[in-house]
Amino acid sequence: MPAPRLTPRQGLVIWLMLLVAIAASGLWQWQRGAHIETDILALLPKVQEAPLTQAALTQVERQFGEQIYLAVLADSRAQAIAAAHQLMAQLQQSAAFTQARSGDDASLQALGHFYFPYRLRLLTKSQQQLLQQQQLQPLLQSVQQQLYSPFSSANSELLQQDPLLLFPSWLQQLADGQQLQQQDGILLTTSGKQTAAIVIAKARGSVFSPLAQQQQLQALQQALSSLPAEVSVLKAGALFHAAAATTSAKAQIGIIGSISLAGVVLLVLLGFRSLKPLTVALLTLGSSFVVALAVTLWCFNGLHLLTLVFGTSLVGIAIDYSFHFYCERLQSPQTTVQQSLRQIAPTLTLALASSVIAYLALGLTPFPGMQQVAVFCATGLIFTWLTLLLAYPALAASPLPEGQRQLQLAHHCYLAIRQQFRRRRGLLSLMLILLLTGLLRLHHDDDIRNLQQSPASVTAEEQQLRQLLSGGTDNQFLLVAADNAQQLLQRLEQLTPKLEALQHQHQLGNFVSLSRFVPSEQQQQRNYQLQGLIYQQLPALLQYLGLDEALAPALLQQYHAAAANPLTIQQWLTTAAAQKSGLGQLWLPPDASHSQYGSIVLLGGIKDLSAVKTISETVSGVTLVDKVADISAVMAHFRQLTLWLLGISLAMAAVLFVWRYGRRHGLATALVPVMAALLTLATLGWFGAGLTLFHTLALLLVFGIGVDYSLFFASAGRHPAAVMLAVLLSAASTLLAFGLLGFSSTHAIAAFGQTLTLGILFTLLLALLNTSDAAEPSGCDR
Repeated sequence: MPAPRLTPRQGLVIWLMLLVAIAASGLWQWQRGAHIETDILALLPKVQEAPLTQAALTQVERQFGEQIYLAVLADSRAQAIAAAHQLMAQLQQSAAFTQARSGDDASLQALGHFYFPYRLRLLTKSQQQLLQQQQLQPLLQSVQQQLYSPFSSANSELLQQDPLLLFPSWLQQLADGQQLQQQDGILLTTSGKQTAAIVIAKARGSVFSPLAQQQQLQALQQALSSLPAEVSVLKAGALFHAAAATTSAKAQIGIIGSISLAGVVLLVLLGFRSLKPLTVALLTLGSSFVVALAVTLWCFNGLHLLTLVFGTSLVGIAIDYSFHFYCERLQSPQTTVQQSLRQIAPTLTLALASSVIAYLALGLTPFPGMQQVAVFCATGLIFTWLTLLLAYPALAASPLPEGQRQLQLAHHCYLAIRQQFRRRRGLLSLMLILLLTGLLRLHHDDDIRNLQQSPASVTAEEQQLRQLLSGGTDNQFLLVAADNAQQLLQRLEQLTPKLEALQHQHQLGNFVSLSRFVPSEQQQQRNYQLQGLIYQQLPALLQYLGLDEALAPALLQQYHAAAANPLTIQQWLTTAAAQKSGLGQLWLPPDASHSQYGSIVLLGGIKDLSAVKTISETVSGVTLVDKVADISAVMAHFRQLTLWLLGISLAMAAVLFVWRYGRRHGLATALVPVMAALLTLATLGWFGAGLTLFHTLALLLVFGIGVDYSLFFASAGRHPAAVMLAVLLSAASTLLAFGLLGFSSTHAIAAFGQTLTLGILFTLLLALLNTSDAAEPSGCDR
């Protein structure tokens, strides 16, 4: 593309106007609510789920994603209870949390009052079995034990309404299902010789918002610091994983950006021995970064923090254009800036097109994170190219110091590398052997849990707390669907004994199902009929228990009245226990998005997921919802699709290169990125790295970035010294940027960086081998 017919001053003014306008639009978008995102799941594709399944996923994420779990450990029960009350009071006073709770004695009493009118329709499993077998004697003995027990809740008033004291046993079973003791409104359990008091707090705002996250952590730290020194606290929840990810990403942005920038400064000074190119290069990088940031905010109304980590690699790519420009100036110092631009513009434009196409290929994937990276880097590169054409005639007109020494050194380096490879043709055979064996060793790993590894300190505390909570809640859950509420309750009841069997087999730690709290009307009717066996012989039973037989008419009247008084799920959902505990959120009535009824069954401590899946397939309407597996399957699909896309891109590049350079040289140029991709995959196979989507996405960029080297060497003609110097400087800056990404603690970023590092190295070496013999003069001519 020819240089624009503008004066240097006109070009600079246009460039400044573009920069200011784009930066202002990004600032405006930020003020309108654009935000920084830290949720690792926001990088992933949106899996298309059935409406009811999507509603369940949303409900679970909203209910549990913003909760934090705290275990206050103390040597005595009284100390743990006091510290838990103090902690809850501190958190409730904070604006960062909407709720802090534990147990609730008043709620338990209220729950007893709620269920009592329905007592004649409620029975425990053991009570059902005894009544079915018409064995009343064990029930009568249980009544006598309770009457003479000093700890019993039985009294004359209760006996007059529940002569066999069946209801207290049922209510006790309900409390036993919580697997935690309760005292003074605090949930308690034991941890070795210590007592653990459980506190659950709900955060205000998303735990993935950096601002809300900081407020929540500060409020929590302030509350914890007020506790006695002898008390310790275990923490778990998405907040702590998100905070670790935010801290890690911010540190990586600072380290990678700083080292990349320092490396660019050093490379510019070594290559051109002048501060002027350094100033212009830094201005180029800074303006491109600002524009990329503004455009990304405009397109997505936000920016993922990991996009900035990926975006720091823009430093290593955008600086390439400055290197090629200044190397051309070193090669031909007598020419004007416009002439130098005119000389390199066609190749730079082709290189820009290949890089932007590679980034846009990332944008075609359904991964929001990769779409942001694509827009960020493609926009930054385009503005770098515009900066070169518009601003450099005014900013880079000053002559450079004598550069003959650098050019000669680059040329000698170029010749040495080619001669070494040509003298050792056995290396080619060895390379083919390594290629084939490495590809055979390659395997894939699409598990999304490898995307982000939280620090051991976070995961260790969470695991310890999960053990205290009998396994806690896992990411997988069961979704039960039905056409009406009663059918749904019946299916929950069919599922419950199967899950209890898994618990007894130690394949499942715990589960939470609404069948425990609300029996179906069908089950209630069976319970009612079973209790009829008691009321058929009521006078005799009252006499056996030593109670006044005059109570019989009133008891019979209560029994008959209960026939038309079933307990409904709608009544239970209005209770304080259902609302405060969040259990009411497990019920999904029909709405505008779905017509079915649904209920979530939470699972915890899963030891054998396949056994859970098998159980789910035995009950109609039950589905195992495993978002981790669903997204992993999507990643596997798009990993394969990306490899096909890479193959198509390479084929299209081959056609373009043949058209530009002829069949022989064009195919040889196209073979460079093909071999680089295969060698990169083989190396990953030799190192035992499981191939992920992020490896294959990086291969797209290896093609888009690395092909530049082939293009520049293909266009070097008889003067390869300037090209060699520019490519060496470009490769060094790119390897520096992406090599640092390879050390990231985030698996996705590390895979991206390692693949690009290997790919760029292989592309550089193969591009050198591909240069024609005509490009080897005896000296470094100008």
